[in-house]
Amino acid sequence: MTTTRRRPRVSLFAFVLMIITVIGLALLVLPVIAMVWRAIDARAALDNPRARDILQDALVLSATTSVVSLAIIMVVGTPIAYTLARARFRGAKIIDALIDLPIILPPAVAGIALLMAFGRRGVLGPTLEDMGVSVGFTMSAVVIAQVFVAAPFYIRTARAGFLRVDRTLEEAAADLGATPMRTFFRVTLPMARGSLLAGGILAWARALGEFGATIMFAGNRQGVTQTMPLAIYERFSAGDLNAALVLSAVLLAMSVTFLVIVRVIGEESSPR
Repeated sequence: MTTTRRRPRVSLFAFVLMIITVIGLALLVLPVIAMVWRAIDARAALDNPRARDILQDALVLSATTSVVSLAIIMVVGTPIAYTLARARFRGAKIIDALIDLPIILPPAVAGIALLMAFGRRGVLGPTLEDMGVSVGFTMSAVVIAQVFVAAPFYIRTARAGFLRVDRTLEEAAADLGATPMRTFFRVTLPMARGSLLAGGILAWARALGEFGATIMFAGNRQGVTQTMPLAIYERFSAGDLNAALVLSAVLLAMSVTFLVIVRVIGEESSPR
């Protein structure tokens, strides 16, 4: 007598979960697919010399400023993240909250805050002007705005990575005579490398897509402060939807390419 094995029934919970997952993925993926699809049809917009010039200038400016911003964020943010992860002192929670402040600030408010700090009529404006330095509505303003809004993403992720490092390995290195600096660079930093890389990806993506603070603090001058998001906004406002679509697709391609490159580098450099 043979027995037939019954297929396990899909529970109501699993079915509902699957439906919600499909709907959620559709909401995340469908807009991107639709944009790319329409951008392919609108690629003829680049035949316009004006659109090509805007794309070239914005692309170079976005790539340059976002990479410079990422370098600054990693150089400044890594010590901050390490200090927050290891040091125990009064006011640590206040500093922790202040670092998160740019994340919750509305973009327009962030732009006004930067103007009040570094603009001509800002707190540091007269001092900078006496030194012959002009920050507002320059490329430097673009970098400062990107650093301001993107740094918390790196610091948060890097801090979590430092917290996960096995302290016993650091103590063992110290017992073997390694200096704190040598221990940091030879033990702590390599072990937190994955988190630092992930934080760098998040910060770079946030800097590349920065819009609100940049337009308030740096303006929207082609070839000077007009990044890719600002160029997209300018073309859309001018009624040139096709050019805006093509610029959006290029910005998407930049983000995806950088993400893939960093992921590949991270996998190759991770211990096997």
